[in-house]
Amino acid sequence: MQNELLTPAQTAARIATGAVLSIAGPDALLATLPKGNWIGGTTIYMLTEDGGAEVEDRLFCSTLDSATTASIRHLAPDDLPALAGGQIPGGITLMMIPAFSQAHSRFALDGTGYPGLFDQPLMGWITGVPLGQIGRTAPAIYDGRTGQRHTEGAVVLHVGLPEGRRPALDIVNIFAPRDDLTLTFPETGFSAREVTVDGTTRPLASLLAERGIDTRLPLIANYAGAAINVSFESVDPATGDVSFYAPVIAGVEYRPARAMPDYAAAFAERLGQGGAGTLSCNCILNYLHGAMAGQRTGRFTGPVTFGEIAYILLNQTLVTLDLAA
Repeated sequence: MQNELLTPAQTAARIATGAVLSIAGPDALLATLPKGNWIGGTTIYMLTEDGGAEVEDRLFCSTLDSATTASIRHLAPDDLPALAGGQIPGGITLMMIPAFSQAHSRFALDGTGYPGLFDQPLMGWITGVPLGQIGRTAPAIYDGRTGQRHTEGAVVLHVGLPEGRRPALDIVNIFAPRDDLTLTFPETGFSAREVTVDGTTRPLASLLAERGIDTRLPLIANYAGAAINVSFESVDPATGDVSFYAPVIAGVEYRPARAMPDYAAAFAERLGQGGAGTLSCNCILNYLHGAMAGQRTGRFTGPVTFGEIAYILLNQTLVTLDLAA
């Protein structure tokens, strides 16, 4: 597999060869591309071989040269439960969903109950916009088969692989939970006003302030041995509303993350020198809070995203998919 930053002309030439592609980049550039075997999503933030960067003149192209066949679908929010229906046996599924859309919310809340979701590796990401355009410009996804741009639903790329191939989907979470505070929430959702601590329910916003919890760092839950993050979006002390980039689940125990003094170094240490031929995406919150602009995080390159997907929606996580296994 090849991961490259290409000009629109170079990308169009690659599409014309019939290659199967996952493409990330500025909306205006994605709109110029010809029809073909590709899906695309909007972001200008990238982790490149030279480090994190805002890229507005090129597209990040992952060419899946081991693909034996491919099919593309656009799913409306109501059709998301049929996500696994297009799986190619022995293959993988890639998916992109626009941030702040109905599909984003529905997949986050209901995705684990979709039939067949865990039958093969499912990797994807939540598309975004330049930070200054949040609320003014809608993130988008592209169905390369038809050339259509969508701001709702999901684009799904089902890929067949050579017989015997064992693709490896993994997540890298550099955060560790504190052991002095356990939180549970009375309701599932993307926001909360109350939280239960040591059997007592109290306002969440005031608890965060009193305990000095750094909301640049996520809450962490243990899901069958995997550390899964839920990141803070905002805290409104006046109303008591606390919003998250992924839903908190009622009854699940969450713990605040320990301080992380150097994001880029932590990723580089965890990742080593691998990743050159691997699909990957990393979270915009890691990029921002970790000051990753110009910083390298090992050899894993790819889009910086507004949410990551490894079967389920993730936050502040690096997701990798190795097709060479």
